Amino acid sequence: MRIGELAERAGVTTRTLRYYESRGLLPARRAVNGYRAYDEDDLRLLLQIRTLQDFGFDLEDTRPFVECLRAGHPAGDSCPASLAVYRTKLTELDSLIAQLQSVRAQVGAELARAEAELPGGPEPRCELGG
Repeated sequence: MRIGELAERAGVTTRTLRYYESRGLLPARRAVNGYRAYDEDDLRLLLQIRTLQDFGFDLEDTRPFVECLRAGHPAGDSCPASLAVYRTKLTELDSLIAQLQSVRAQVGAELARAEAELPGGPEPRCELGG
């Protein structure tokens, strides 16, 4: 298939495909007529990349998954390097969750403090001045 069809089927732009090609994530094959040529395996690579990016993975983090698929494995996450990226991402997510929980606790404490300062008092009226 040509670049436009692949882009449409993968839900990306042709510019994105050219970028992936320049980064070595997508093969740069040319047909006899000089047009870029792609197949179903290329679509699988793109769908793997898009899924991982939807999960918050950086583009470079997708490389082990792409290489795993290119090596002929049935899934991009069936190689040790892919599993290592998963582990790293989980550690990163756990850290972010802990940070968010800390911020939530701080905001909750500020809310409780602010509410405690107004026992039985009127609801605060805040007006935006202009």
